[in-house]
Amino acid sequence: MRTSFTLLVILISILACKNQEKKETSEQEGMASVVSPIQKGEVHVLTQSMEFIAADTLMSGWNTFVYDNRSTEVHFMLLDRYPEGKTIADTKAEVLPPFDEGMKLIMEGDMDNAVAAFGKLPEWFHQIKFCGGTGFISPKHIARSTVYLEPGRYVMECYVKMFNGEWHTSHGMIKEFMVTDKATTLSQPTPTATIDISSTNGIILKDSLSAGKQIIQTNFLDQKAYEHFVGHDINLVKYETNASMDSLLLWMNWMHPRGLRSPSPEGFTFIGGMNNLSAGDKGYFEADLVPGNYVLISEVPEADTKKLMHTFSIE
Repeated sequence: MRTSFTLLVILISILACKNQEKKETSEQEGMASVVSPIQKGEVHVLTQSMEFIAADTLMSGWNTFVYDNRSTEVHFMLLDRYPEGKTIADTKAEVLPPFDEGMKLIMEGDMDNAVAAFGKLPEWFHQIKFCGGTGFISPKHIARSTVYLEPGRYVMECYVKMFNGEWHTSHGMIKEFMVTDKATTLSQPTPTATIDISSTNGIILKDSLSAGKQIIQTNFLDQKAYEHFVGHDINLVKYETNASMDSLLLWMNWMHPRGLRSPSPEGFTFIGGMNNLSAGDKGYFEADLVPGNYVLISEVPEADTKKLMHTFSIE
């Protein structure tokens, strides 16, 4: 009798252990099936005033940046891959001061000394690789852009200017983040339209656009530094019939005292795009088009004369 009881206790213990092991295995499998947004290549970025609120560590490969601009000003997000050994501390010490000094002189009408101030930029600044981001985005709007990131140290920045001409970067719109060797699970988007951009042929929209959601592939056939020290990008802007295109062209040149300065020109709504990419690179941005007038434009001086401006309408 005692032997039978002992065997029963042993059998119950064995069954309990197996059930516990099965439960733990099930829980582990469940945890393994939960994929974080970062692993899926979903990067959420929030601006409430003059900041970027986002993850400090991302994964390499394709990443879709969802930039929510809840502030009261136009912003954008440019992604900079830094040369080895350089950090955001170096930017604050060696890059922001020349730009602050130069813009102050521009606001005072002293262009010659402003150019001399920009000449104080460190050599490593020209080794930064621009890796895309979003185009300009109006207040209370959301922009979505997809880019490919290599492992390394990056900075996201916005150098739009405040009403007094001071850079947003100097007021907190600059954030460092790391990109790891491990890749996201995100694949390249399937585009509905394609844009080629180059310094020779300008912006070429290769497909017709219609109302509704669009995923636009941007091919940077080449790239060059223009007279404002950076290259061409693509910004999608909706404009009212009575809006002054001349005011937009002037505003898109940061070297002009009124350029990129708040408030943005009247009659224009900035709805994203693709920031600077290197020659041969491509990226994607999304747009939900409604009937109206639109312009694709680069943030360069005299974009119209460089063929970096293209207007179209949605019926």
